[in-house]
Amino acid sequence: MDLHALEKELLTHPLETPEDLRAFRKTFLEKGGKLEAYFAHLRNLPPETRKDIGKKLNTLRDLAQERIAQAQTVLEGNANQTQEATIDPSFPQWVFEPGGRHPLSLVEGKVIQIFQRLGYSLADGPEVEDDWHNFGALNFEPDHPARDMQDTFFVRPEEGILLRTHTSTVQIRVMERNKPPIRILAPGRVYRHETISARAHVYFHQIEGLCVDKDISAAELKATLEYFIHSFFGETVQIRWRASYFPFTEMSAEVDISCLLCQGAGCSVCKHSGWVEVLGCGIVDPNVLAACGIDPEKYTGFAFGLGVERLTQLLYNIPDLRFFGQNDLKFLNAFRGYGYTF
Repeated sequence: MDLHALEKELLTHPLETPEDLRAFRKTFLEKGGKLEAYFAHLRNLPPETRKDIGKKLNTLRDLAQERIAQAQTVLEGNANQTQEATIDPSFPQWVFEPGGRHPLSLVEGKVIQIFQRLGYSLADGPEVEDDWHNFGALNFEPDHPARDMQDTFFVRPEEGILLRTHTSTVQIRVMERNKPPIRILAPGRVYRHETISARAHVYFHQIEGLCVDKDISAAELKATLEYFIHSFFGETVQIRWRASYFPFTEMSAEVDISCLLCQGAGCSVCKHSGWVEVLGCGIVDPNVLAACGIDPEKYTGFAFGLGVERLTQLLYNIPDLRFFGQNDLKFLNAFRGYGYTF
């Protein structure tokens, strides 16, 4: 047992890099290292020499640990000096701030959560559409005013290529590809030739829903939408149903709620009526089902559409729809930290 050779090796082993430290620990201190082997050999020595050699081995172990501690201190100091050398105090400071979701994304996520609880799945479609999916399959007459250039943005008018005016186009595509039962939700951006104001814009976001199955009735439509409205706005909000007309539904209705901005007293958003329209709906017209290859004698369904901007305006008490597209940081920062769970 050559302790002098072991001590010399301990003192001369290089400790200049992190790799040297790992090799030193493995060679001398870790399980299977040289010091462990020397300590294991003690039991074979005579009792009269065992104590002195054990004391010397303890001293050598302390020496090894001291060398590692000193080397670590030196290496950490060198690392700090290198870091300080790369810092330019004249360089502008980077300030990282937590981001946030756009209020329209927050509301869209909330709507999706509510309808997913009812078994609805998500569907998507192109924003640049053709006349058939945007108008023809939805029972619009050839001379319907919505086809005019004053209402629709046409990309290639001679070919009937346009920017979709509603996400009902997604419903048509889903019914063309799938047979009932169908229960889908179609969120997306749509485009209409509108005068930009606090209540309207040339592009906005819709979420449309479709349910097609056997024996679907208006009672199920009413129950579904009232469940959604109370889940979104709270149980105390008042609901009003009004008869309406849409080419793709028969019967058709619009749903109003009591204005949350003025509490029914009257304001510019509700046109001083105390009521705000939040969605349109109806029973899917049999012609629409037939156009998509679904037997209207066997299946019925209902559809609905709502505007994300309108819901966001009411939920967060925002007086002007134009705020949503202005990228004003003061406005957007107000929603920092909001999530999809309500």
